[in-house]
Amino acid sequence: MRRLTGKVALVTGAGRGIGRAIAKALAQEGASLVLHHLESAQGAAEAAEAAGRLGVPTLVARADVSLAAAVRNMFEEIHRTFGRLDILVNNAGVFSRVPLLEVAEAHWDRVLDVNLKGTFLCAQAAARVMLAQQSGVIVNLASGGGLSPRPGYETSAPYAASKAGVIMLTRRLALELAPHVRVNAVAPGIVESRPGWSEDVRKRLGAVSLLRRVGTPEAVANAVVFLVSDDAATITGHTLVVDGGTVLR
Repeated sequence: MRRLTGKVALVTGAGRGIGRAIAKALAQEGASLVLHHLESAQGAAEAAEAAGRLGVPTLVARADVSLAAAVRNMFEEIHRTFGRLDILVNNAGVFSRVPLLEVAEAHWDRVLDVNLKGTFLCAQAAARVMLAQQSGVIVNLASGGGLSPRPGYETSAPYAASKAGVIMLTRRLALELAPHVRVNAVAPGIVESRPGWSEDVRKRLGAVSLLRRVGTPEAVANAVVFLVSDDAATITGHTLVVDGGTVLR
């Protein structure tokens, strides 16, 4: 039996990489999908087609999650289409490895606006719906870069700050939204989010983890599915690290 049949799930940044893998995994478990994107219209459409072949209703929604008005409009569209929301996966994000002295104010603002503010705005909108329903689950995508200044790969100050903020935001949301809404985070390490890596690259990047391997979008997606399912019914305020033990090095 599929674990998420009858649930409606919103995945932000669902047009490619980890977000697309999460959407696929949720569809395989029977969840109806809202596939958000900003610049990946083709990828979101392809994800919707794949979900449709599984018999899952879908809605493709375009929005800049860093803008409150855009988020509000997206949630109004979700309400008109499905009338409810059971799962939010805050995956939309901006990666950055710009060195400290080269970080312009506009770059700092964009990374924090998408990664942290966008997560907050979507969680806030979802919380209003879920509290009214007295049920719901939120999963935020954090990062090993929010747990360690040396997570096995190069990050930037704004990226590290944004993902550390996501982790604490997750804990605060879990506190405020209990007992009806669970909130957790997943912190991936190095993930081969796009195909085409050579075996040499996989070996070099995998060497930084205790398990000597790079992660896959599917591994992150499996962690998300676990956290949104009833298998994790007593877990909230937790950050599940999916990095092969890299942050332990």
